[in-house]
Amino acid sequence: MLGRFERGGSGEAVVEYGDSNLRVVRPGRFVRCAVTGVEIPLDALRYWSVERQEAYADPDAVMVRLRDSSKSA
Repeated sequence: MLGRFERGGSGEAVVEYGDSNLRVVRPGRFVRCAVTGVEIPLDALRYWSVERQEAYADPDAVMVRLRDSSKSA
């Protein structure tokens, strides 16, 4: 859960993605999906990669990223 100070700000946030939590480095309203580019409100963010330090809008975006990475491996 994000505190009121982490939610503040406008524009795009900068976030460090951990195994089970997030650390907001620069406050903002949203982050961008690494696959689709869509804005994801911080309160709605549920999917991310710790390894890649990327956010995903939904499970479909995660699957696209996994499929793309398996092709290049």
